[in-house]
Amino acid sequence: MLFGTLVTYTMQHDTISHYRYTVILEPQIEGGYTVHVPALPEVTTQGDTETEALEMAKDAIGLAVAYRRDNGMNVPTDPTTQPAVRTVTLAATA
Repeated sequence: MLFGTLVTYTMQHDTISHYRYTVILEPQIEGGYTVHVPALPEVTTQGDTETEALEMAKDAIGLAVAYRRDNGMNVPTDPTTQPAVRTVTLAATA
């Protein structure tokens, strides 16, 4: 699993609002990546390459933020702490 960050920009009343979200890039066995956005659980997308997956995520995040804002819903921001990824090893049983 890869972790990265992504910035989306939206226009509202001639001002640019900046939203920053952590995205999770999950490599798929058949190729490509699935992208999840923990702060916006409704956003899941995919792409054939990491670059394409991040572009798709940027579009999906923009749509989710616009929908939330247009419908008076909370637009969450990324938490100030970053997720930690650790590996756990278990002994194989016979």
